[in-house]
Amino acid sequence: MILFITQFFYENHVLFHYFFYNFNLPKNENMKKLILVRHAKSDWPEETEDFDRPLADKGLKDAMNMSRFMKSNNISIDHFVSSPAVRALNTCKIFNQTYQLKVATEDKLYNPSERNFESVIYDLDDSVGSVALFSHNNGISNFANSISEDIFHFPTCGVAGFEIDCNSWSEFDGAKKKLLFFYEPGKI
Repeated sequence: MILFITQFFYENHVLFHYFFYNFNLPKNENMKKLILVRHAKSDWPEETEDFDRPLADKGLKDAMNMSRFMKSNNISIDHFVSSPAVRALNTCKIFNQTYQLKVATEDKLYNPSERNFESVIYDLDDSVGSVALFSHNNGISNFANSISEDIFHFPTCGVAGFEIDCNSWSEFDGAKKKLLFFYEPGKI
């Protein structure tokens, strides 16, 4: 029975997160929202540097599907910040076809450490209530796991959303953080 319940929850975690995110969580306007997005599936053509790797056809499709899924499920985002690497920036641009936001690039999100993410977060303007950071593994998985009790590994185009209990991004480190959702392209 326990195995059945565990498997049912795992296979339907998107549904559970959607339900709790949209219906059961109290809406606190003073909370910040942090959304982490790993770049979509990339290709690696011969003689192409890591920084210049393009998205594969699957990556293009996954990014479009994920951005539409998030928008249709009322995941609000105010601002995008992306690694300047081609595969991350193109993932961000595809999301922006759906969201139509201001996009910034940040070198610290390419081959990032956990501290790189924190540095980018501390530099955010407090008028930004919800931000999506587009980056790479292993850094994005390590950072997500450092701020959450939920241990997970980001697949390509995986997305995790967190509620940060703070009024200012400068309070991020000491603020309580809660995982709101974790979406994988193959499970939406």
